[in-house]
Amino acid sequence: MAKKTVTIRDVARHAGVSVATASRALNGLDVVNPQTRDRILLVMQELGFTPSPAARRLSLGRTLTIGVVVSFLTRPQAAERLRGVDAVLTDSEFDLVIYNVESVQKRDHYLGTLAQSQRTDGLLVMSLPPNAESTTILERSPVPVVFIDVHTTSVAAMPRVIGDDVAGGALAARHLLDLGHRDIGFIGDAVADPFGFTSSHDRESGLRQELATASVTIPPEWVGHGAHGRYESSDLARRMLTAEHRPTAIFTASDTQAMGVIAAARDLGLRVPDDLSVIGYDDIEAADYVGLTTVRQQLFESGRRGAEILLAEIASRSEEPPVGHLSPELVIRVTTAPPKEGRG
Repeated sequence: MAKKTVTIRDVARHAGVSVATASRALNGLDVVNPQTRDRILLVMQELGFTPSPAARRLSLGRTLTIGVVVSFLTRPQAAERLRGVDAVLTDSEFDLVIYNVESVQKRDHYLGTLAQSQRTDGLLVMSLPPNAESTTILERSPVPVVFIDVHTTSVAAMPRVIGDDVAGGALAARHLLDLGHRDIGFIGDAVADPFGFTSSHDRESGLRQELATASVTIPPEWVGHGAHGRYESSDLARRMLTAEHRPTAIFTASDTQAMGVIAAARDLGLRVPDDLSVIGYDDIEAADYVGLTTVRQQLFESGRRGAEILLAEIASRSEEPPVGHLSPELVIRVTTAPPKEGRG
């Protein structure tokens, strides 16, 4: 004979309290006397009561889920940020639901509907600047929304966690200048970007601004923009490195692109860093493995801080939107060195 399922009514009857009081104790509400709550929790344990997740959500009037809208989930940058989010939510009562975006249409759909659909108690948006219509919807959202790695002014009135890509580009430039490089190239994302991503542009701007302080400019033929990927970056680097006059160092807008530059140099018989210095951006796990000098943008920490801000906003909405600032750090490994005499 099947064992009878223990309900919250059974718990209430054995503890000598109302069903409402038993439910409040289960949900950890402070309105229940501590001694009464302890007695109810003891009865739950003795009876082997297992609360229904669906019933608990209903009693709380909440979904107990947090949605994360993230761009290009398969990229290591996104995965590392999600690790930071998960590190916070693991010890919370919230489940994590991930919405992967690889098209503008998907972005607009998720940002325009999720915060209004009662499917989540809070929303994290990673690296996806919203369009004007979605911005208006998110500003009026009944649930908290926190942006991570979105630098557009449209989200300035909402909670967010941001780095400083311009400062990061300047760190890379200063490192190469200090090593003695003056022939420096750059490889980044395509200029025309339907998502409105700003990171590659800002990192290039930081590089150029710092080089300008040393009266160094980058020739147009040493600048490559293309689709974000290792193979595309390798093709761009090969054009620079097979020219009559080539750069002694190349800075890329991501570690993934830096891997492509290293591959191109190897295929051409050039040694890194003896013949070519390479510096990337992000400090993904593979960067440490290959010994890549890079600019760390604290991916894990950005996810962790974003999740912490969101949980605080769910508990109590802030009058002023909280902002987490993360500073980039230069990580020097083995792919950068002083240029050779007369090289180029």
